[in-house]
Amino acid sequence: MLRRLTLTAVASLAALSAAAPVATALPALVPLPPLPVLQGDWPAAQDTETRLTVTVSESGNPAADGTFELECDPAGGSHPAAQRACDLLDEAAESGDNPFGATDRNAMCTQQAGGPAAARVQGTWQGEEVDARFSRANGCEISRWNNLVPVLPSAR
Repeated sequence: MLRRLTLTAVASLAALSAAAPVATALPALVPLPPLPVLQGDWPAAQDTETRLTVTVSESGNPAADGTFELECDPAGGSHPAAQRACDLLDEAAESGDNPFGATDRNAMCTQQAGGPAAARVQGTWQGEEVDARFSRANGCEISRWNNLVPVLPSAR
């Protein structure tokens, strides 16, 4: 039994000794090139996505009242002026303006009534969540609404 163990150990050592020079003679592993996914060679990132639901009521134009879907890049959805609305939102993004921002609480607004029109815009703009409400309750809100036409309809 001892003889068998000795022979097995010697044979194993001989095999390992013969394999060592072969293993060191192999060329070093060549690193793989970066994966295309890691280089950004995929469709546009989600951070620029625009998908909005626009709900309008009492605008004075029955055809403009209702709920509309707006998608940009490419412009689409059920919004009646999708391309013009997306163009306006793209211009706002390029200039760094947020068309959905609320009126400053300390703003001095004229106390004029612009009618009962109301709107809510929800979804994603430039990858950011949007949940904004619009009215025509005073001069500031009227201006805010008008600055978002054609995303919101022209109110009468």
